[in-house]
Amino acid sequence: MAEDSKIILNSDDQSLGTIQIAPRVLEIIAGIAASEVDGVSKMYGTFANSVSELLGRSDYRRGVKIANDQDELSIDVDVYVEYGVSVPKVAGLIQERIKQQVALMTNLQVTEVNVHVKGIVAAAEDQAVDPDDIFGEKKDDEEAGDHE
Repeated sequence: MAEDSKIILNSDDQSLGTIQIAPRVLEIIAGIAASEVDGVSKMYGTFANSVSELLGRSDYRRGVKIANDQDELSIDVDVYVEYGVSVPKVAGLIQERIKQQVALMTNLQVTEVNVHVKGIVAAAEDQAVDPDDIFGEKKDDEEAGDHE
């Protein structure tokens, strides 16, 4: 969808004028809604998105594409899910959450939300670092003493 195109909100009282929303606003709403669902590890994005995040700029539109054709609003979302979750259940929750948030915030009805699971992310192992033994030298000494 072209970045210049705007989505005009229909309201009963247009005496004050029209309300227009840029597609990027809908992408941000959908991106935040999807990332807040339990089981979603992160949103899928391009290399440019990754560089932006490294520079400290959050891109909430990451992994979201909007299509608007004749009052039919379609949203595609690319996500990574956490290992061990039910993928169909998480995808269903993403669809519900996005439809709900877009309707709540803009009064627009989303006709479809397509969820594309791009990968699964395994939980990171907890590795506690002993502040008194940052390099693990004491542990190595103890193990060496056990073998003597």
